[in-house]
Amino acid sequence: MPAPLAPRNAASPAASLAASPPALRRAAQAFEAQALGQLLQPIFATLHSDRTAFGGGMAEAQWQPMLVDAMAQSITRSGRGLGLADAVLREMLRWQSAGDRPEETER
Repeated sequence: MPAPLAPRNAASPAASLAASPPALRRAAQAFEAQALGQLLQPIFATLHSDRTAFGGGMAEAQWQPMLVDAMAQSITRSGRGLGLADAVLREMLRWQSAGDRPEETER
């Protein structure tokens, strides 16, 4: 069943997300970057340290989580992340319009 059409004067979801406060957008992107970083960690954990571009060793093992986090942040900022930031931002805006707290759901 197709979704009903929105009235012409209603703001599109993309327009409302674009007009969202910058602090909320940054928070949503930070959440997405953190989630993406957690998904990338196991991939980098399986690399053999003697075959990496940085030569391996204890220093690489210590700095590798930071590198993965920086990669996740870069991917998210470029818009090629998981797509979570927009969904999280929509939910944050919904909570904000409901009086700064999530709605209670009936069980």
